[in-house]
Amino acid sequence: MQFSAAQIAAIINATVEGDASVTVASFGKIEEAQAGQLAFLANPKYEDFLYTTEASLIIINESLELKQPLKATLLRVPDAYSAFATLLDTYQQVRTQQLTGIQTPSYIDRTAITGENNYIGAFAYLGENVKLGNDVKIFPNTFIGNNVSIGDGTIIHAGVKILRECIIGKNVTIHAGTVIGSDGFGFAPQADGTFKKVPQIGNVVIEDNVEIGANATIDRATIGSTIIRSGAKLDNLIQVAHNVEVGNNSVIAAQAGVSGSTKVGNNVMIGGQAGIVGHIQIADGTKINAQSGVSKSIKIPNTVVTGSPAHDYSQALRSQALSRKLPELEKRLSELEKLIKLLKADQENL
Repeated sequence: MQFSAAQIAAIINATVEGDASVTVASFGKIEEAQAGQLAFLANPKYEDFLYTTEASLIIINESLELKQPLKATLLRVPDAYSAFATLLDTYQQVRTQQLTGIQTPSYIDRTAITGENNYIGAFAYLGENVKLGNDVKIFPNTFIGNNVSIGDGTIIHAGVKILRECIIGKNVTIHAGTVIGSDGFGFAPQADGTFKKVPQIGNVVIEDNVEIGANATIDRATIGSTIIRSGAKLDNLIQVAHNVEVGNNSVIAAQAGVSGSTKVGNNVMIGGQAGIVGHIQIADGTKINAQSGVSKSIKIPNTVVTGSPAHDYSQALRSQALSRKLPELEKRLSELEKLIKLLKADQENL
């Protein structure tokens, strides 16, 4: 597919600087792009490549002042990175919308209800009473269990498993290999030292406009629902345990884990490999640094924590700065001790 600078400018509300008729057919990094490709510049560290790239079309910030003339056509926008993301999203939607129909072999139970303009890939399985909205895309080797509901415009990538009773909202994206609705980790200790499994009879509810990365696991609730609220974004390889709630527009980076019944507020940011214990609350706007271990509730909104156990980020930085000075402080202390001994010796000789 080819698009002109004018067409792309209309999509991202850009001002064209140069030849508006120039066309591009693919994307490229600004340091590697060739003629016929579109690139973008958002990070000032890459500005030198702006004057050497072969890209035909470049998205840049409208505030950027050029140091020399360019042969490429420019698209000026308030935020180049955001505009590029919008363009990629539009491009992806165009490609995805072309997928329609039901491939074979696949299994769709006779009680399943499928909407219009859907795509169901080969070897997909749709169980009893499954309900699909319109424009749903289900890629090959996907399992959709009994009584699952999936809203309009949702994309389920290859190998995803959505188990019984789960509810998926509109415009959700779930990437390859993720499992939604597996059993929560519930076992009751017995007098003889063994563990008795606690049946997990709840479900998972994923609200609208959520994106979940590859090979993540979101466990069903023991009773009630594990809930991922609207606009939340979860990275690859994340574990969300039973009865957890993740708030609106919260983001969780790869390899993080949230233990059972913890309530994560809205607009929370959780770094990679962070671990959060169960049955606590994380206030709105909290930022949890990578590899932090959160062992108690964070009740004050917009708190920033780091470390294990996690504590105030600013205090942690001061502690780190002091710890780096310990060898120097030890040396100074030793010198002071020697000086004190000399002074005592002088006093004794008086």
